[in-house]
Amino acid sequence: MKGISWIKRRKSRQIMVGNVPVGGDAPIAVQSMTNTETCDVQATLAQINKIADAGADIVRVSVPTMDAAEAFKQIKASSPVPLVADIHFDYKIALKVADYGVDCLRINPGNIGKEDRVKAVIEKARDMNIPIRIGVNAGSLEKDLQVKYGEPTPEALVESAFRHIDILDRHDFQNYKISLKASDVFMTVSAYRQLASQIDQPLHLGITEAGGLRAGAVKSAVGLGMLLAEGIGDTIRVSLAADPVEEIKVGFDILKSLGLRQRGINFIACPSCSRQQFDVIKTVNELEMRLEDVREALDVAIIGCVVNGPGEAKEADLGLTGGQNASLLYQGGEKSHKIDNTELVDSIEKEVRAKLAAREEQLKEKTKGEGSINVSQL
Repeated sequence: MKGISWIKRRKSRQIMVGNVPVGGDAPIAVQSMTNTETCDVQATLAQINKIADAGADIVRVSVPTMDAAEAFKQIKASSPVPLVADIHFDYKIALKVADYGVDCLRINPGNIGKEDRVKAVIEKARDMNIPIRIGVNAGSLEKDLQVKYGEPTPEALVESAFRHIDILDRHDFQNYKISLKASDVFMTVSAYRQLASQIDQPLHLGITEAGGLRAGAVKSAVGLGMLLAEGIGDTIRVSLAADPVEEIKVGFDILKSLGLRQRGINFIACPSCSRQQFDVIKTVNELEMRLEDVREALDVAIIGCVVNGPGEAKEADLGLTGGQNASLLYQGGEKSHKIDNTELVDSIEKEVRAKLAAREEQLKEKTKGEGSINVSQL
């Protein structure tokens, strides 16, 4: 019997980022950010499409100048997913991208300028039903808070957050989400815990500047995992010094490990040892690459010997237990047939795609006359 997630999500308001619900009982959204030059429309769109193909629900785009705002207009028109515009200081850019259909404004009201400028942005967001994301970062705390606390602390992050929240409250604007990011895991976790107990707006989670692909993924998994396991978090970004596509992959891996979302193949694979009857590591790596396009959830166990193999294979949708010269395939927990060890990758890929095709056909038959169902949502 597979484990059941015991996580009880924090109750939060729900906002809409384009057609993606964030907060409430909506699935935890996974997002990333482009790192192309925004004015290079084709390059930015190409990256957005790759990020979306990897499963992103939302993509953030930096819009630092008016020229970038004009480019954003073209980018938004062709984007397959909702876009968040990342804006600092110049309120006119926020007004411009709002007119161009932005799905969310990532601003800090406190650095937009005078009260009349802040009011203009908030009123535009209200009129066009555009949510705002407040983003507090330990690396850019207000100078007086740095003096007050001596260094970035969880309390300093929370105080900074409430400065921005108070501005929105004064204008009776509640359509927002908020993030409190630091590169330190414990600072980030403590700040989110404090804020989560004081407001009901949705929270966007992230460990900022987490590092490269390996170290950043580990740090993010630890920090986000702690918060998500406590029910805190409505949308996440894994910040990596790597291809943004990798951020989406790691984000879904974190959510899958906690039973919060399922997408793509969940490989259960042994680390391999001298008992292995085939090259487990090479087999799993090749299968991961070949099956990257799969969006439907499926558990596939690849175990190199008969010590743990049968037990894991019986719990998976498809399972392989290593044997000398040929390995035994399980389907739906039952023994199926043996596969020559020289043909494992081709055969497993074929079995996975056949199983998914059969599942989709069953759904079509079941729902005939009742409208269509997207199998990737199941």
